Amino acid sequence: MDSKVFNIIRRPIITEKGLGVKETQHTVVFEVSKDATKTQIREAVQRVFKVKVDHVRTAIFHGKMRRRGRSEGFRSDWKKAYVRLAKGEKMIEYAENM
Repeated sequence: MDSKVFNIIRRPIITEKGLGVKETQHTVVFEVSKDATKTQIREAVQRVFKVKVDHVRTAIFHGKMRRRGRSEGFRSDWKKAYVRLAKGEKMIEYAENM
């Protein structure tokens, strides 16, 4: 496989909201590269997991200022992708449902 594919998809997001969307809307959630387009995300998911993708939605989250004691820092911006699988496709299993 192409190494670019694994640079686009960073990691799955495993939260209560992400697992709820997975069960109800047949959608999986990933953290993706900030400069990745919807078409690139679709192709990457199809190549890595060997499934058909119906629709991709993205959201950009801006970094926040954080403090710990006297030191302070800034979290970086990141991008989230909601990937809806086509009807009849088997759901991607990256974590056991809680």
